[in-house]
Amino acid sequence: MMNDIIADGLTRIRNAAMRGLEVTQLNHSKLMEAVLKVFEDKGYIESFKVVEDGNKKFINVTLKYDENGNSVINEVKKVSKPGRRVYKGYEDIKRFKNGYGTLVVSTNKGVLPNDEAYKLKVGGEVICSIW
Repeated sequence: MMNDIIADGLTRIRNAAMRGLEVTQLNHSKLMEAVLKVFEDKGYIESFKVVEDGNKKFINVTLKYDENGNSVINEVKKVSKPGRRVYKGYEDIKRFKNGYGTLVVSTNKGVLPNDEAYKLKVGGEVICSIW
């Protein structure tokens, strides 16, 4: 049984990027879909598509690579874990990695990247970081 579907999805993305795979398959959840939408908007992945296989749903993620074949994802890390939730106010999430990285924050306005959450002046649970 899998307790943390987000951590599993991030690990699958990290492993696929290290191996140079074009597509990887993740288990579906609405939160994972929202996180992938942020990744897509910020340019860390090419695209994602929800696929139904019988009564199960999966997400096929197409990874993005630069012209040299290197993954555009240097590091993806789960911040808030089931045993230790991490919440931050909007002042604390202004910049990450001097603007080169992104924090994905679950707010009352939805799942947002840190720069949008700062503009809207909302804080929340920091789901993961990517750069």
